[in-house]
Amino acid sequence: MKKILFAILIGITSAGGASAYQLLSSKELGRNDAKNQNVVVKCTTDTGKVSSQTCSLRRYVKCTGTGTNKKCNGWQPWQDLRNPSAKYSDWKAAASACCRAKGLR
Repeated sequence: MKKILFAILIGITSAGGASAYQLLSSKELGRNDAKNQNVVVKCTTDTGKVSSQTCSLRRYVKCTGTGTNKKCNGWQPWQDLRNPSAKYSDWKAAASACCRAKGLR
């Protein structure tokens, strides 16, 4: 089942300071043996303006079997697609790290 969400600016406050992102899209793709969720955000500048730079984030679940024999390993951690070796507990943490690496927030 595909889910597409378009949202407005989301403000997130964390212990390290305030971060803001513009959520461009969130999609859930796949069924049966595998699913993935993709999120694309635009970063903001220090002055709060929306940048043209984006961050693409993904997490997936892999399933085996069908019907009552279907077994899934649960959602894997979020990954920043430009640095897939880094793992994050939620997409907001991944977006924050990606934007910070670009000198934005």
